[in-house]
Amino acid sequence: MATGGYRLAIYNFGLHVGSEGDPRVEGFVSREPANFEAASRASGFIGRSGYRGVPGPRSWGRQVFPRFIDGSGFDSAPSSLSLWADIESLMAFSYNGVHADALKHGRNWNIKPSWPPLVLWWVGEHSVPDWQDGAGRLEYLHDHGVSARAFTFKEPFTADGEAYAIDREKVRRIAEENAEGQADLLAHVLALKV
Repeated sequence: MATGGYRLAIYNFGLHVGSEGDPRVEGFVSREPANFEAASRASGFIGRSGYRGVPGPRSWGRQVFPRFIDGSGFDSAPSSLSLWADIESLMAFSYNGVHADALKHGRNWNIKPSWPPLVLWWVGEHSVPDWQDGAGRLEYLHDHGVSARAFTFKEPFTADGEAYAIDREKVRRIAEENAEGQADLLAHVLALKV
């Protein structure tokens, strides 16, 4: 996909089955550093927001959460915000290797959401989305369905707002390239407790 001056943003949000320190979410917490490292090594990764008060990249604005956190009893929740070169690169990372292992076990750590777990959208080449934009687009996707403003892997759009067919062969090639550079991380993660 020619992105012509655009980058793909992704925001995801979930609610854990317990608070930090709860043994039921230990598997998530222990995998998080490997997931961030795997993303940084992945083809097409541009950058991610950090979290205020946590060592690592700077936060892209004040972290806020979508309204789905209301009534949960939590004042914070697992979420991420990142930028990618294209949808194939993001998909190759998301559904393979270290991150695929986390997805496989996600049902153990997270409550089943009544909202979309993620939202994708295009931003200008020199733009950086903030947490408010991510939370707002997730709510928009939930309220209005898929559109060029807020979409998913199942129904993607180009930066020009046209429906898009994902190049599955490109996803496969990128996933293979990523696997070569992430074998050490995957071996580490597979040895972790769920």
